[in-house]
Amino acid sequence: MFSDNTEELAQNKLILLYIIENSPHFFDKNELSEYILEKNYINFFLIKQYLSELIQGNLIELIEDEDKHKYVILEKGTLALEYFDSKIPQNIKNELKEDFEAFSYVQEKDRQVISEYFLKEDNEYMVNLKLVENEETLFSIYMSVPSIEQAKDICEKWKVDTQNIYKNIVNLFI
Repeated sequence: MFSDNTEELAQNKLILLYIIENSPHFFDKNELSEYILEKNYINFFLIKQYLSELIQGNLIELIEDEDKHKYVILEKGTLALEYFDSKIPQNIKNELKEDFEAFSYVQEKDRQVISEYFLKEDNEYMVNLKLVENEETLFSIYMSVPSIEQAKDICEKWKVDTQNIYKNIVNLFI
């Protein structure tokens, strides 16, 4: 009986690591608990206990991002997951993978980050940065830059840090 509990404990922690590592969505404290409870994998109190133990063991970290606390996996957690991946039942991995693919599609459809550039007649480049949510344009800006390198750099920064850039631009006007 003891070994069953130990194996179940390890498996539950691995499931948490797997979800944090593979989900296209960064879960905050409540979202992760709600998701796991919906799946009926682990009860509420054990979720909290295991997450706390994973943080104390430096396998995951709770970071603050835009006034939310989100879980991210650390190198030690990734290594543990790689090493013990086979301990997670395949049916659970398949179920999670399906959820993540569906979630990714819905998230992609709900919010689009668009960045594009093109050469103008005067050998400058026009950059368009756009944020679209639920097929409605929330933000769009065009800017002219002198080089293709600057155009590419601006587009890449927009893709990587859309939320922060958008927030800063809005704050400039408020």
